[in-house]
Amino acid sequence: MTSVAATTSSEPPGLHAAASRDVGSGSPRQRLQKLLAVPGYDPSRVNDLLLLRPDTDGQTAAEPKEESSNAHVVFFHGDIQNFEEEMALQPEGAQWLSWSLEQVALTLGRRFPDQHVWVVRASRMYLHKFSCYQNFVESNMFGAPEHSPYSPDIGVFHQLRALLSHGMERANLPNPLQPQGGADSIPPGFSLTLVGFSKGCVVLNQMVYELAGARADLQMSHFVSRVSDIYWLDGGHPGGSETWVTNKQVLKELASCGVSIHAHVTPYEVCDPMRAWVGREHAHFIKTLEEFGACPRKKLHFEDEPPSIENHFRVIQEF
Repeated sequence: MTSVAATTSSEPPGLHAAASRDVGSGSPRQRLQKLLAVPGYDPSRVNDLLLLRPDTDGQTAAEPKEESSNAHVVFFHGDIQNFEEEMALQPEGAQWLSWSLEQVALTLGRRFPDQHVWVVRASRMYLHKFSCYQNFVESNMFGAPEHSPYSPDIGVFHQLRALLSHGMERANLPNPLQPQGGADSIPPGFSLTLVGFSKGCVVLNQMVYELAGARADLQMSHFVSRVSDIYWLDGGHPGGSETWVTNKQVLKELASCGVSIHAHVTPYEVCDPMRAWVGREHAHFIKTLEEFGACPRKKLHFEDEPPSIENHFRVIQEF
């Protein structure tokens, strides 16, 4: 199904940019494109995507169009967050419409103006609330993960790479990433920034568990090497542990891989006495990485304000 065919009358005008190479200027809404049921590594593992193209307004004729740039940001959202039209139908979601996937894409576009911004919608929203990233990491119905090491057949890097490749083809981007292969399958200038918020951080955590195996796999290592930055934004999930990675061996791999690590948290997650392990795990994550020589950039936002869901969401604007 093409993005144009997926348009519905309930969606805001301009949500679906025409799938052509010359789309890259105009208002942010006009640069936002919805791509439904994009297949991943396994054709049955599909995710909906939002793509916000770079703003090329203001460039001179002598400047290369940013549309030909191959810098990409991928965002994994948290619970409650969904497409605007679906959140508006749910009493619990309607009050948080300002943090819809469309609004987050536009926010990230301001944060990363020269990059393609991809928002990956979780493949399942249990009770219209709990985001489940089953296509990336084994999860229960509430989205709590069961992390596992790298497999050469399937896993988080396989799914992400194929999803991006098929999404780039669907959007008619030039020089698309190939779904698999070695160095020749990676387009020139391709770079990747990964951002997880709240429940979406389970995808980043699975990447950490798979990192050693992926770097040793010649068919995957070149793709993994293009990841420049990883941002954890107030990670949280309904499981009773592993909100932050604490395994020293896999953190040693993360510390040595050269990726810039960013950890932004709020009191809502790390100062909740009812979930005290979250704060302890975050501290252990930072301390262990520093012991292995990494220099994670870390910040506690809104530390002088009472913990709140609103501030939990606001970290998306403030990081």
